[in-house]
Amino acid sequence: MAAAQARLDAAASNIANLPTEGYRRVQARAEAEPSGGVRTRTERLPEPGSDVAADQVEQRMAAGAFVANLKVFQAADRMLGRLLDTDA
Repeated sequence: MAAAQARLDAAASNIANLPTEGYRRVQARAEAEPSGGVRTRTERLPEPGSDVAADQVEQRMAAGAFVANLKVFQAADRMLGRLLDTDA
């Protein structure tokens, strides 16, 4: 969820700074950790410029990833509740 949030933040920053002359876009990159999980780093692109379409797509993809992760947490919570339910 933190990786999806970083992607949303980067795309939002890029869109918010559209009118800023010389602004260099930021990009969030997620990398799998060898021991599990994901590490996210944000980097600034070398050249100024905008790519509104890419930023809007990135926002939608990150929002989808965020929702998917939330569904995993909700399913795990339901499963744990059923496992611990002694009334059944």
